[in-house]
Amino acid sequence: MTTFTAFAVLPERELAEDLAERVEELDPAPYGVGVFEIEDGSGKYEVGAYFLERPNDVVLDILAVAFRGTGFTVSELPETDWVAHVKRELAPVVAGRFFVHGSHDADKVPAEAIALRIDAAMAFGTGHHGTTLGCLTALDRLEAAGLRARNVADIGCGTAVLAMAAAKLWPERVLASDIDPVAVQTAAANVVTNGLEGQVLCLEAAGFAHPMLQETAPFDLIFANILKAPLIALAPDMARFCAESGHVILSGILNEQAEDVQAAYVSSGFAPRMRDEHGDWTTLVLTRNQ
Repeated sequence: MTTFTAFAVLPERELAEDLAERVEELDPAPYGVGVFEIEDGSGKYEVGAYFLERPNDVVLDILAVAFRGTGFTVSELPETDWVAHVKRELAPVVAGRFFVHGSHDADKVPAEAIALRIDAAMAFGTGHHGTTLGCLTALDRLEAAGLRARNVADIGCGTAVLAMAAAKLWPERVLASDIDPVAVQTAAANVVTNGLEGQVLCLEAAGFAHPMLQETAPFDLIFANILKAPLIALAPDMARFCAESGHVILSGILNEQAEDVQAAYVSSGFAPRMRDEHGDWTTLVLTRNQ
């Protein structure tokens, strides 16, 4: 099946969301439209639309200009079995003792490794992205240094790979939340696949806005692998829901954004503990001051 993609860049989120709504009304109609923050520190947003028939380039460009965006770039994608392609291309990832793999590589798990199965169809959070790799490596180092977390939260969990990694280390229940209901469903499916039912609980929530998260706090360890702006906005709540001497592992941060994120957390009562770069991405580990 041939697929067409169309992408345009907008100067701010509200304009991008308004444009996305208008694109959804086009004929031929797209089968999917998304709004994404461009992860280059520019503050701009991208609108992406996917069509089974070639869209009208002129109409798309008129809409984009009306919302102060660039013209749409329309591309035709060849027929590809993407899941099979990704399975071929994604090799297992090693992050400390963690071995993240798809079902097609289950026979490659080393005897001493802590295995986490994330299949290619659930792409974000497979461990190949520098942010996920950085968080898993930081977790491994903290545990090796003596951390024994009894109460863990994974905010913006995606596939729940970080929540499951913590659950593999410690027997206590881990709460994994995401604002996206599809991500929550994906996370819950991964929990079952990894035999962690009842140990990792998946919730739909923005930040800590869920009764179970608030009732279970304070947390000894909190993951947040999201983006710079929401990380900074979450800093006061992180301090509120993190236990004294508890840790936060933060990523989704471009290297040039790390100072701003760290400063926000220091202002909220955290002390820097670790900082690592994996490609273009930084992972921060901070400890809440007593």
